[in-house]
Amino acid sequence: MRLLLFSDLHLDTHFRWAGPEAARLRRRNLRSTLTKIVKLAVELDVDALCCGGDLYEHERFSPDTGEFLRASFEEIDPLPVFIAPGNHDWYGPASLYHQVSWSPNVRVFTENRFSPEVLESGFTLWGAAHRAPANTPDLLSGFQVDRTGINVALFHGSENGGFSWQEESKVAHAPFVAEEISRAGFSHALLGHFHRPVDSPLHTYPGNADPLEFGEDGERGAVLVSVGGDGFVARQRYNVASSVVSDITLDISGATHTGQVQDKVRETLASRSGFVRLTLTGEISASVDLDPAEFTAVVVAPHLDALSARISKVRASYDLDALAHEATVRGQFVRDVEAAGDLSDDERRRVLTTGLRALAGRNDLAVR
Repeated sequence: MRLLLFSDLHLDTHFRWAGPEAARLRRRNLRSTLTKIVKLAVELDVDALCCGGDLYEHERFSPDTGEFLRASFEEIDPLPVFIAPGNHDWYGPASLYHQVSWSPNVRVFTENRFSPEVLESGFTLWGAAHRAPANTPDLLSGFQVDRTGINVALFHGSENGGFSWQEESKVAHAPFVAEEISRAGFSHALLGHFHRPVDSPLHTYPGNADPLEFGEDGERGAVLVSVGGDGFVARQRYNVASSVVSDITLDISGATHTGQVQDKVRETLASRSGFVRLTLTGEISASVDLDPAEFTAVVVAPHLDALSARISKVRASYDLDALAHEATVRGQFVRDVEAAGDLSDDERRRVLTTGLRALAGRNDLAVR
């Protein structure tokens, strides 16, 4: 049995970090990614296309999104499509799933307990849904399959062992432990919720199919899960993302004016594409007027779809010995801070930088 699994596409995501145009482009890219997934399912001649939930954002979906999904899945009829709603696309009277007139090849699991779908003799896919945005309990707890053969689960849930290395912002929805999968009689579980990919003996997380945040790592996308008659699982991952998202750190040490920083940024970004978050670090001259608002795609990288710049651990280089000998308010400030015995080296640096910038009428490196 060959199943193509994807999850956590999050159609209609807000993308709050981006401007209106960039956010719209990101949302269009999410749709393009689904189109790629649907085409891939046909090209691979799979037995079913499976979604592990969070296909869209319940709070933001539109009728247009519903029609896009309906038409996309109808195009591959009679190839079966199975959807197990998650905490962001939970099933209820007001959900998109309830409102769309799906083609016969689409089955949306609607109960918060496992329901069977026989794909062929001796192979059953069991799916379950979240019925609310939060507080969905362990779907595996107390469940036991009622038949022989190969039984595979499809649901949106949090394997407890994954929280030591998954995203810090992740909340446990339908939490479970991996051992429950086999205890319930399943050969394998096809899952959604964790955005970082996982290939475990008992379960598979494909990861989000298209990047949603900066800093995401791992080979995410769609996964071809091949299940043998003995329950053996083989996996092959496919990159289906339509968005190119990069997280870049640039050391600007030695810069003496803003133009030099901009030149470094331009050179670094020249070979990049898509959406970039740029983090500036390093030690620069105190004369540099560093304002992240000046580092926009229009100014330094017009070929990018969007650029988000931020300052992190940038230090202004001051000659503190010379300043301490000045008969000025600035000199007295430096002497007072240097004499303070209750500050760590890092706290002292932060206080000096913030104060000296403030005395110069600037706040660009305050408390950095």
